Amino acid sequence: MNIPGISDSDVERIYLILKKEAEGGGYRLNPDPEFTKNLVRGLLKNEQRYGYRACPCRLATGKKEEDLDIICPCDYRDPDLDAYGACYCALYVSDAISLGANQAAPVPERRPPRSDRKKTGILKTVSATPATGFSLPVWRCKVCGYLCAREHPPEICPICKVKKDRFERFA
Repeated sequence: MNIPGISDSDVERIYLILKKEAEGGGYRLNPDPEFTKNLVRGLLKNEQRYGYRACPCRLATGKKEEDLDIICPCDYRDPDLDAYGACYCALYVSDAISLGANQAAPVPERRPPRSDRKKTGILKTVSATPATGFSLPVWRCKVCGYLCAREHPPEICPICKVKKDRFERFA
């Protein structure tokens, strides 16, 4: 698929950068290079349109402040990977999918409707609780101290690359 202003060499260059960044952070890109490169084309097209790489599988408004949650990698990537083994557009996948042991399946949309996002000014799925200040547990890497708030610790620490068994729940 040719998109005016986006060359195959641009797509290949960004694909290799994304792959290196993903693997460096303990993530995997979809193992189908053509599928993945089509998603990269979509990211680049959205960058042309809006000035930022909004998820190619979602409708962006063109207003960065309204689309921050869907700028790739989107806010929903980690919960989708934990629950379904792939993000919404299947750019990022689990190790099992990357190695061919499983296949990516449809992922339901987590993003609240625009009307809900507009009313609250924040995403309802990230509401704070009085006891902890977070609705998600906070995990700490015991090796380097990296902190993240999510349902489960990452498979690999994006800083020091240790496996998830080296994480502890942080109080």
